[in-house]
Amino acid sequence: MSEVPAEPVLAEALRSEQAHLSGLYARLDTVRERARRTADAAHDGATAGGTHQSRLEREVRAREAARHAARLDAVEHGLCFGRLDDRDGTVHYIGRAGLTDEAHEPLLLDWRTPAARPFYTATPARPGPVVRRRHLHTRGRTLTGLDDEALDLAGLSDSGRRGLVGEAALLAALARDRTGRMGTAVATIQTEQDRVIRSPLPGALVVQGGPGTGKTLAALHRAAYLLFTHRAALERRGVLLIGPNAGFLRYIHEVLPALGETEVVLRTVGELFPGITATGTDAPATAVAKGGPRMAEVLRRALAAHQQAPAEGLDLGEGLTLSARACAEARDAARGLRLPHNRARGFYLRTLLDALGIAQALTLGRPYDDEEAHYAPRELWQRPDVRAVLDPLWPLLTPQQLLERLLTDRELLADSAPGQASVLLRPPGSPWTVEDVPLLDEAAELLGEQRASAASDDDPDELAFAQGVLTITGQTDDALLNSAALAGRFRDDGPYRSTAERAAADRTWAYGHVVVDEAQELSAMAWRAVLRRVPATSLTIVGDLAQTGSPAGARSWAEMLDPHLPGRWREERLTVNYRTPEPVMALAAAVLRTAMPGHRPPESIRPGTEQPRAVPVPDGDFTAALARLPRGTGTSGVIAPDSLAAGLDALTVADAKGLEFDAVVVVEPAALAPRDRYVALTRTTRSLTLLHHRPLPPELAGLL
Repeated sequence: MSEVPAEPVLAEALRSEQAHLSGLYARLDTVRERARRTADAAHDGATAGGTHQSRLEREVRAREAARHAARLDAVEHGLCFGRLDDRDGTVHYIGRAGLTDEAHEPLLLDWRTPAARPFYTATPARPGPVVRRRHLHTRGRTLTGLDDEALDLAGLSDSGRRGLVGEAALLAALARDRTGRMGTAVATIQTEQDRVIRSPLPGALVVQGGPGTGKTLAALHRAAYLLFTHRAALERRGVLLIGPNAGFLRYIHEVLPALGETEVVLRTVGELFPGITATGTDAPATAVAKGGPRMAEVLRRALAAHQQAPAEGLDLGEGLTLSARACAEARDAARGLRLPHNRARGFYLRTLLDALGIAQALTLGRPYDDEEAHYAPRELWQRPDVRAVLDPLWPLLTPQQLLERLLTDRELLADSAPGQASVLLRPPGSPWTVEDVPLLDEAAELLGEQRASAASDDDPDELAFAQGVLTITGQTDDALLNSAALAGRFRDDGPYRSTAERAAADRTWAYGHVVVDEAQELSAMAWRAVLRRVPATSLTIVGDLAQTGSPAGARSWAEMLDPHLPGRWREERLTVNYRTPEPVMALAAAVLRTAMPGHRPPESIRPGTEQPRAVPVPDGDFTAALARLPRGTGTSGVIAPDSLAAGLDALTVADAKGLEFDAVVVVEPAALAPRDRYVALTRTTRSLTLLHHRPLPPELAGLL
């Protein structure tokens, strides 16, 4: 069996759909101009004379016309993103707004209407009347790509099957033999993906699938299905999609119009903390230490070291004295409140100020009545000498300050993380790493920052001013108000922001659903950060344990999830690899036997037209070797070890996670760890070339 070349079919489909898209935009321009004229006329009429009732009615019409014109302006980007073909030949286009022609016949269905429901809910196992679903990817008014899903191959005409592109063309080619192994495999794919897509919203669903099983696409279809069927909840709370790298998120962004682009936030783990974008990673030993659940206790110990009661007590002169015992009791009482550090600080300082006020009143021989209790602490707090002594006892901290002090202070590390100080210690001012971001999130929880962005190191004066207001007004122990929240109120929030924009800026936002792709890479501390963002624990967790590359990542789903979600997660397995060619997968399976003995890879059902090949590079000049390789059609990717990637303008294995290419070149496979080698080999959907200076690993030696 051979696959039909897709280029001419795709080119014709792009030409035809671009013509239709241009027609939709022309109609949008017409309707929009008409709406603007109506709005202008209504506005002019609203200011004319007449009775109060008539003027009010004209004003209402003017406002409604203006809103309609604004809605039409808002759909310029991503106007049309989908198409449905029914079994009876009916075609529906799906987009961000509804459009009709002059005869009021539908040209474009609003994605929220019941008629558009199959675009989100139909699956090959339950297609309803739909035979094909097409995704249209656009930039501005230009069509940049197409991808089909054949929901009912038997219901498609011969010309319809020949016109399929993308994913559907591949499955159609595989399904031509509707008997025996191939027919069973295609039916298995459809059944497995249907179970994933239609899995209920509550709880955590783990989608375990090897390379080429379509697990990411199934998860995205589930997200679209959930956004449509649970629209009220998810529009309000939004969906967070966490991916392995920026390249993967750019790919996902192309399908977001179909997911509801104003409700979905895309982030890597290194971007989960607002204001921080971390891309670098730590050495394996450091990553393991930072990613382990013990780090939560390490941070608590480090924070406790910042909550001091002077062993010698306080003596500020002028009768302002406190015993060591009184200081310790005040500290312990503040801790006993079990408030976050920055909120408990106010109680501690107020207790000390009250005690100092009493001591001062006794020295001066005057009563400490209600009036004195009201004014004395405030007057004391205004004195620089008093603030200079009290401030360091329980300092106001940002997450960045706490973590920076912990990781750069040898003594603090030795006390807080015994046995791990040597791998955690780093020079001051080091850039934040991906592994640091969950620790910043944990620190924010301990500190009680309501808005991480409001308490950033960029605005210390703003935060200090807000804290001063709370201290002076006696509201420092108010559980509903803190310095970060108050500082945020001083800002101008600016124009209206969508759910996604507001959620992305708020560390404490509670999402309605979270999708985590390449989830096997997340550490225990990263999972703590993720689960804080979805209190309802509604998640789609996508990954493959055989591809775990992070030293702090998952070895089993139960080990990683049971501490957080006992009895609240379930697993669906995708078992058929329909994207990786059989010859490549056979090679990858040999690598997997070395990386994870006993682990069974998914069975590939895609016949390969090209055998993998190895190309020796005796002089080690990989740049020249890459230049000599023939250029093929389709997408291509070069994957190299970390030490070589930058010089070759290639992807690292971490960069390539979650991506696929028609042709893949792997440079110096012997320099990759076995699991990374497995990942690199399985990024191709057509051809694989290995460039090597060092001898190939034994499991690849057959290519020589």
